[in-house]
Amino acid sequence: MGYGELIIRSYDAQYDRARVEDLERMCEVGPAERAFLFTDSLGDPICRIRNSPIYKMLVAELDSQLVGVIQGSIKLVTFHNLPKNLARVGYILGLRVAPLHRRRGIGSSLVIKLEEWFIASDVDYAYMATERDNEASFKLFIDKLSYVKFRTPAILVNPVSHRMCRISSNVELAKLKIEEAESLYRKFMSSTEFFPNDIGNILRNKLSLGTWVAYPRGESWGGVPSSWAMLSVWNSGELFKLRLGNAPLSCLMYTKSSRLIEKLLPCFKLPAMPNFFHPFGFYFIYGVHREGPLSGKLVRTLCQFVHNMASKSKDCKVIVTEVGGSDTLRLHIPHWKLLSCPEDLWCIKALKNEERNRLHELTKTPLTRALFVDPREV
Repeated sequence: MGYGELIIRSYDAQYDRARVEDLERMCEVGPAERAFLFTDSLGDPICRIRNSPIYKMLVAELDSQLVGVIQGSIKLVTFHNLPKNLARVGYILGLRVAPLHRRRGIGSSLVIKLEEWFIASDVDYAYMATERDNEASFKLFIDKLSYVKFRTPAILVNPVSHRMCRISSNVELAKLKIEEAESLYRKFMSSTEFFPNDIGNILRNKLSLGTWVAYPRGESWGGVPSSWAMLSVWNSGELFKLRLGNAPLSCLMYTKSSRLIEKLLPCFKLPAMPNFFHPFGFYFIYGVHREGPLSGKLVRTLCQFVHNMASKSKDCKVIVTEVGGSDTLRLHIPHWKLLSCPEDLWCIKALKNEERNRLHELTKTPLTRALFVDPREV
């Protein structure tokens, strides 16, 4: 049976919105052999890139049928071993191909077309993130399109309980003004890998709920505390919702039994697994930084504060953080191993000849610096 010509073009909201949403409903996020997440874009298919400085969505049509989509964004970030330690990078996300049209080269055609847009926009590197065991994505990007493994950050997920966490009386918490937060980030995290040059725009975005610091009570923030920590919170649930699908029976049983135990035996204070089978939102913690011998405890206190803030939200079911794979921050951030991913996989590709040797050196060098994960790309 023959097929017509594959047409790849820019997304047209008026014509494509409903068709893209239908395609999203057909495509799971994550490997099919285990639980996966469905996304609800709340009527805005480009919600995940809309807050980026520059963005584009492409759609693929075959015989007038929409069979694939891909999204991309462009920004300027810290990238070591380059002039001025800055690079223009293009992020690839949201690649979807209709189940009945897979293994026909549609996915690779979409990626190549998006790379052409990156190149025309003077992008130095293209990168993407995927699950480490996503075989289809691995074969497409690494085996076929010459991407290389770059970093393996950990995604830490902590469920939100209606019970408030106890905040230590030995810790002082304060919310920073946006200008102060931006100044601190530029001073202490501008050398962090993938630190966004437009950090001010992120902090001023309506989805950024604020930046908080923690330091020992009795010390002054106006001076230099012996230890301190900071983080910012992004309300991803305002952009899109998630819902768990294809969950094993054991997961379903655990969810129901944990909620029953919490209800019948509240004195044990056992945290219940939230109901992930209905659409839910989440908070994303970003820009975590710490200084001083007590800073690990202060990071944990800040995370507990964010949990209490999330517990007052109508539909926030989890708090998510992503840190560098070798970053010791993960030891101080509350999370459930059952829900977390110890090794996400970032893959990267140089789009300019002069950057390829630098990239080879960089990917062979173990990550010693922290990694900044942009909340706009979650």
